Amino acid sequence: MKPAKPLWRVSVATTLEAEDAVSELLAALLGSAASAYFDLEAQTSLVSVFSQKILPRNLKSEIVAGLKQIENYGLKLGGRKITVAKVKREDWAESWKRHFHPQEFGAALLIKPSWSKKYPRKNQAVVILDPGLSFGTGQHPTTSFCLHEIVRSRKNGTPMSSFLDIGTGSGILAIAAAMLGYAPVHAFDFDGEAVRVARDNTRKNKVDSKLKPTRGDITKLPLKAARQYDLICANLISNLLIAERRRIINRLKPGGTLVLAGILAAEFAEVEKAFADNGLSLITKQVENEWCSGSFCFV
Repeated sequence: MKPAKPLWRVSVATTLEAEDAVSELLAALLGSAASAYFDLEAQTSLVSVFSQKILPRNLKSEIVAGLKQIENYGLKLGGRKITVAKVKREDWAESWKRHFHPQEFGAALLIKPSWSKKYPRKNQAVVILDPGLSFGTGQHPTTSFCLHEIVRSRKNGTPMSSFLDIGTGSGILAIAAAMLGYAPVHAFDFDGEAVRVARDNTRKNKVDSKLKPTRGDITKLPLKAARQYDLICANLISNLLIAERRRIINRLKPGGTLVLAGILAAEFAEVEKAFADNGLSLITKQVENEWCSGSFCFV
């Protein structure tokens, strides 16, 4: 029996503002999607990639060069400490257990890791989602806002509301929607590894008969939509939201709700204007740390 390959953790300590940019940098250099943990007390985000691949010898210098490029775009990076370490699998698993705890979204939804012994309330849907080598678990403020809106927007839990998840990642939003009675539920992501993880999570939560995440590129979708949805969540960077606003809007039913997340607070006004110019009005928004998310409907 061959020994297991070593598991490496490559991490960069940075600011919440630069979290997404640093995540994309590490993902591009290491070929695996990044995960992030925000320490509220220290106000520091630790972006990490876990990999079993042989690491390039010049990895640190490539990361440093990439961070300088990010800084040139005007993002504050903070301490930017780079750590490369071999991780024991049991240590890796236990470290997640210290940081990830159950989250409740009203009386309707509970998101919890598999090791949690927390019991749901009566009639409360439960999504089991463990932090893996990558992707989210609902801890990030933008994901949390989307989950609250999914709970708020459902029509008495009946399968009358259709749902589209653009940039599904771990599949957490689509899985929650399927469990809360939305139908049909569709989800896609540009990242093939994200799609694999999302499909695995749908099987673990036994909603794979209702939901099959697919690989898709929002920039390549037909401008005219074949199907429209009651609720759409688009958790994307602001530049992409603005550039592809017509494709996104054309998939929203009259009377439907569009949730936009993943937006830096400083960039939200520009996103709001772009969608307002195309007939959408802001219903509600939430600012948390450096992030701003909002829900929109047709005027």
